[in-house]
Amino acid sequence: MSDAPQNSSQENSPVHDSPVLVARGISKSFRRETGEPVQALEGFDFELAPGMLAALVGPDGAGKTTFMRLAAGLMFAESGQLEVLGFDVSTHPQDVQDRIGYMPQRFGLYEDLTVQENLDLYADLHGVTRDERRTRYAQLMEMTNLGRFTKRLAGQLSGGMKQKLGLACTLIREPALLLLDEPTVGVDPLSRRELWEIILQLVQENGQTVLTSTTYLDEAERCQKVVVMHQGKVLAQGAPAEISRIAAGRTFLAEPPAGEPARELQAALLGDARVVDALPEGGEVRLVVAEASAPSDEGETLRRAHVRAVEPRFEDAFMILLRQAVPAHSFAAGAMTLAHAIPRDSHEAVVEVHDLVRRFGTFTAVDHVSFEVHRGEIFGLLGPNGAGKTTTFRMLCGLLPASGGTLRVAGVDLRHARASARERIGYVAQKFSLYGQLTVIQNLDFYGSAYGLRGRRKRERIEWALDQFELKSLSRLTSGQLPGGFKQRLSMAAALLHEPDTLFLDEPTSGVDPLARREFWQRITALARQGVTVIITTHFMEEAEYCDRIAILDAGQVLAQGTPAEVRRHAHPEPGRPANMEDAFIAIVEEARSGNYNGKQNGNTAERQGGAA
Repeated sequence: MSDAPQNSSQENSPVHDSPVLVARGISKSFRRETGEPVQALEGFDFELAPGMLAALVGPDGAGKTTFMRLAAGLMFAESGQLEVLGFDVSTHPQDVQDRIGYMPQRFGLYEDLTVQENLDLYADLHGVTRDERRTRYAQLMEMTNLGRFTKRLAGQLSGGMKQKLGLACTLIREPALLLLDEPTVGVDPLSRRELWEIILQLVQENGQTVLTSTTYLDEAERCQKVVVMHQGKVLAQGAPAEISRIAAGRTFLAEPPAGEPARELQAALLGDARVVDALPEGGEVRLVVAEASAPSDEGETLRRAHVRAVEPRFEDAFMILLRQAVPAHSFAAGAMTLAHAIPRDSHEAVVEVHDLVRRFGTFTAVDHVSFEVHRGEIFGLLGPNGAGKTTTFRMLCGLLPASGGTLRVAGVDLRHARASARERIGYVAQKFSLYGQLTVIQNLDFYGSAYGLRGRRKRERIEWALDQFELKSLSRLTSGQLPGGFKQRLSMAAALLHEPDTLFLDEPTSGVDPLARREFWQRITALARQGVTVIITTHFMEEAEYCDRIAILDAGQVLAQGTPAEVRRHAHPEPGRPANMEDAFIAIVEEARSGNYNGKQNGNTAERQGGAA
């Protein structure tokens, strides 16, 4: 690959054929509001060669964003040496900032400006001349496919389009180094694929040097170099294939007994001390064991399952490294217990939606959607950004009136009695909706009162929430200071305070690391087992495998509905690779948009033109 392009107008730049970035012994700490010190980075070493695509991965609080900000010259290390493009960042931060592109997790788009006006603003800020703009704009519009939307307000773009616009603004002046901090958080699979096509094009065709961070481990597997981090330290770094070899001889697929959901086998396996990781995959459970040996004869759980060895992948090795770094960690804590289990009747339809419509003026956000969810079922609503999932959720929770159709939750017609239905509903919003300046216990106290809990009853429920979600040690910390995984725990704890029998979760794991996602699904599995009905939206297609049934929406309509196995049949996987839910999702949405797909909303099937699933 060629060297990263340089701005010819910037003279006296140091020679930096290799490497572009050098970090030696970097340490950085912070203090929380409570005065407690937090070591964000400790003895961090890293090098990045020109034209290389590298990724930082690790759980919440690993130090990924801190290092990105240090590399961008936005903060300074307490010890160690950090050079970017030949400049010492601590003494020449402006020289670094003049030559790099940095896209933080929340890029500063101006939502009341159009796409074109945002580009013009960033071009003005970076001193890009009008002649340079003509050429650069054309390149960026072709790369991002935003050319048709230049007059649209940024606030009216989908999540994926906003991220592409943020990337275009970051690339407005051809940076010598591109820093991308979790650029695909909250983005649907189609948009995620498009963003990665842009990133790979930048690296492979333009010789761009890119350092990214991500919670998607399949994205890390596409990079040339990966750094696995935990609590500011490097656990491993190198090529993904090299790191994957850590899991050699330790990865298996376990087929559950007939009629048993994969999530139940997974939950049982995660409680086994000999199991490092377990994850539902294609109706089976991908299993990583502590020692390189066949696990088929060990324990009652595995004796009931058919087990076969498979090749390791990066995610398997990542989980091994993480569990070694946190030896005391146990997934068993996720097996939460309700104070009062809910009698389960598989024939009871807790949620009934028929021809649901929601219009905003002349725009139809939800267009005659129909589905039912039964007691104790986990039902997934999937779809691209802007598909109508959140609007549907808000109607189901009684937060938004429907424009048409029928909608019943827990036997109550939400078109006429939304207040009484809300008493039996728990809701976790897409964006963290608790009060950042209040402590954990203050948030729980406030929400307990909002749900009508008083006195001893409220104290008992708060104690239950702190215990079940392991929040006692953080109870005096403000919620805004919590890592992402603990914010998610607190949101869910608040939603369950009043013991609802139906739980709505709108993208609850967005931006959450793999370890926290495993814990989260342990809790959801335990809730469903005790009779709680769960409806969830997610952009992690692997999470659809936990669901009993799913529906895929786009443009406000249901394209496909059924069990994960039924929906997975629509996938077009690469030769030699088994079909997964992401393949199916992309195939269904792309074919619907091209007019070659005809899905049935009702029942458990989804048909293509010319044949059944």
